[in-house]
Amino acid sequence: MTVLDTAVDPRTPGYPEARNATLDRLDRLEAALEEARSGGGERAVTRHHARGKLLPRERIEMLLDQDAPFLELSPVSGWGTEFPVGAGVVTGIGVVEAVECVIIATDPTVEGTAANPYAVEKIRRAARIASADRMPLVNLVESAAEAPGAASSPGGSIARDLSRLSTRRVPTVCVVFGPATGDVAYLPALSDYTIMVRGHAKMLTSPRPRNGSNGADVRPSVAPADQLAEDERDALRLARQCVRRLNWRKSGPPPRTTTPSPPKYDVEDLLALTTLFDPREVLARILDGSEFDEFKPAVGAAVLAGWGELHGYPVGVLAAAAGIPQTAADSQKAVHFIQLANATDTSLLLLQRDETGTLGSPAVDALAHSTVPLLALNTGRTGDPRFTFSWPADGPVANADDDGVIDPRDTRTVLGLCLSAVHSAVVEGAGHVGAFRAGKVDQ
Repeated sequence: MTVLDTAVDPRTPGYPEARNATLDRLDRLEAALEEARSGGGERAVTRHHARGKLLPRERIEMLLDQDAPFLELSPVSGWGTEFPVGAGVVTGIGVVEAVECVIIATDPTVEGTAANPYAVEKIRRAARIASADRMPLVNLVESAAEAPGAASSPGGSIARDLSRLSTRRVPTVCVVFGPATGDVAYLPALSDYTIMVRGHAKMLTSPRPRNGSNGADVRPSVAPADQLAEDERDALRLARQCVRRLNWRKSGPPPRTTTPSPPKYDVEDLLALTTLFDPREVLARILDGSEFDEFKPAVGAAVLAGWGELHGYPVGVLAAAAGIPQTAADSQKAVHFIQLANATDTSLLLLQRDETGTLGSPAVDALAHSTVPLLALNTGRTGDPRFTFSWPADGPVANADDDGVIDPRDTRTVLGLCLSAVHSAVVEGAGHVGAFRAGKVDQ
């Protein structure tokens, strides 16, 4: 491995301004996060606690292993819209009984969740992540006491995504803490294991329209629970026990080392690099030991490609430089590199600053044929990545096109958690199934 020899000088013109601009954006993001964490507001939260009930993040904390991290996805979805920040649903990845799981927790203090398109998309996205990365899905379900529009919400898309989990033999566990209405009712109905809190849990479904109208009859489900819990804490204990009895094992290879070397350069510099973007400077602050083997360094200036490790996992990096026109040589290098990553079963990281630096169409086409896990930063949905995150930028932070806006200083941690998650499934490149067409690299 070649150690990147790079260091950002704080005296570089524009460095203080770029850093301060990012800190200002992070302040806005933190305010949005606080709004999401407040749920339906102080009055609704107080009333919920007074009933002896837990909030969704409290339930998640009790479900997870002690001191286990939780990677929350799209936490401020819906920010800047007519819908509540966070959409009344918490989704993310956490470790339960040493098993990485996707977790969905609805917030009963937020009304109208079942009719909220951002909530539906968050649930669907979580189910797709569980399916693609072969991680058990744990649903922590309770609807608001009054959920306007819940009975008329379609929900078919959620049912389809949840059904795919069964097709892939990915187990699903659902804990019902109270009433489950509208789309939320699909979560226990389509789960393999259902735990209900005695005296509180009930599922209200909408099986057919009423008198040909858009309304529907709302009726209690008679589906029995697999286990009855005495209270919420007992329900979470039973859920942990259920995950333990899955005897779940990862299908992908483990990291090359459990004690990876940290980067040699200060992660604080990433605050300025959101603007003063240089792919090598970024990689020097997120890769293990700041080590990076560049691929075809003498070919093309607009695309950087090479190999490294991140938290012990091998990764191939493709980075598009901002403001540099891409040539045919850049495209050829990118396509060749994508092919090699597939031939060696190596996950890919796609990195750019923003929409000013993008891969050319041949590389995008190659990514469409690639089957190794793809992680993306600041790229949108290019190549259908398993996970895609962005750094804070000016304007709204509604997360419509990614899995979350993250603090640049957390980039290495977030990507490491994602690499661990994708290795729950088999990591296999398209080279094994002939998905690449002959001559692709010559385009």
